[in-house]
Amino acid sequence: MLNSILLLFGNLGTTELIIIVFIILLLFGAKKIPELMKGIGKGVRSFKEGMDEVKDEIGKPLEEASDKDKKKEPESEESTK
Repeated sequence: MLNSILLLFGNLGTTELIIIVFIILLLFGAKKIPELMKGIGKGVRSFKEGMDEVKDEIGKPLEEASDKDKKKEPESEESTK
């Protein structure tokens, strides 16, 4: 994960990062930054929950189809007897 973050910033040096942090402090203030991070965290958590729901919905029809196939197999054996 750290590598992907570093790739995101490219070749930013320490000086550039300090300047960016200083500008963020000036824009939002020290009191607003924790609130901002909390909001970002809630957004990320909500996004992950949404992705999990989508994965569940995608997997659900496959499970239902396999359950239907399992139920049909005994019926087909009885009809051939």
